[in-house]
Amino acid sequence: MNSITGLLGHVSYNASKAGITGLTQVLAMEWARYGINVNSIAPTFAKTEMASHVFKNKEKYNEIINNIPLRRLADPMEIGAAVVFLASAASDFITGALLLVDGGWTAGKELKNV
Repeated sequence: MNSITGLLGHVSYNASKAGITGLTQVLAMEWARYGINVNSIAPTFAKTEMASHVFKNKEKYNEIINNIPLRRLADPMEIGAAVVFLASAASDFITGALLLVDGGWTAGKELKNV
């Protein structure tokens, strides 16, 4: 599991998430010969307990929502659906990919003050 915030700044967090992306790509190359696909998912903020601290601050919450083109948080089921897709035959020719499940945030937005 990666995260879109690893694509948008925050040095230490960014470095750890870059490691996941690199590991995904290397394992995809090494395990492809065995018919094993390796991918990762980078979700945006979701309605979870882990992110609840952000939602308690109305100003920060509004800033996040305004950075997501779909103007809402991800539902954990939507992130789970992306995992199911990557585990299904529909993704048999996808390997080494980072699937963004971010409501369009990384299509052109910058993480500010989050």
